[in-house]
Amino acid sequence: MSRLPVTEADLHAWLDGELPEARRRDVEQYLEHHPDEAARLAAYRQHSEALRRLYDPVLDEPVPPRLRSRPAPYWRHAAMAAWLALGALLGWFARDLGDHGLRADLPPWAKRAAVAHVVYAPEVRHPVEVSAEQESHLVAWLSKRLGATLRIPQLNELGYGLVGGRLLPGERGPVAQFMYQDGRGQRLTLYVRVNAEDSRETAFRFARENSVGVFYWLDRKLGYALSGEVAKEELLQVATAVHRQLNP
Repeated sequence: MSRLPVTEADLHAWLDGELPEARRRDVEQYLEHHPDEAARLAAYRQHSEALRRLYDPVLDEPVPPRLRSRPAPYWRHAAMAAWLALGALLGWFARDLGDHGLRADLPPWAKRAAVAHVVYAPEVRHPVEVSAEQESHLVAWLSKRLGATLRIPQLNELGYGLVGGRLLPGERGPVAQFMYQDGRGQRLTLYVRVNAEDSRETAFRFARENSVGVFYWLDRKLGYALSGEVAKEELLQVATAVHRQLNP
């Protein structure tokens, strides 16, 4: 193995397949001895592949009628620029935002919740911004950022302990994500957003694509989406417990 240290630039060049053969071997030997780094890069690769699956089809969509007066090349270049900008933005906020091909009929906010789950559930080193040990601070911080009083459901009786939470960008402002984990290492995430329509609807809706299941519902000022790679029955049991605690 080369005596030259493996840098972050080397790791990203390795991901992009841009390293010379000798340096590629150096990086692969480095990753064999640094499993945490290998796991991080695997998550990055999953993120890139998921983004391609989610947004590449946009390049082949017909030009919307309102834009047909513009030259087609401009629309194609604009779409490509938007794809790159979105990738950079999500990389900044979410580090590895990805998708598992979620159904198009999911509401945008519920789809974002499931995507956020795919991103952070596998994260080894930074699954949350604020850990469960600082739960009071976490609740106060996210409540202030969302402009709504939040509560964190306790799911220990169902075998899921709180890992912590984080702030994420939503369609209309900040949203919160709380993460739970059971003794097997299985993780669930609860996504909370402010519901501008202030709907009183509380009925659960369910969607699954590939291995990701999502139960989502609206409850007056807030919208909730519980995501996980577990059986529908188990996810419903947890979603019911969440709803019950939030509406005693």
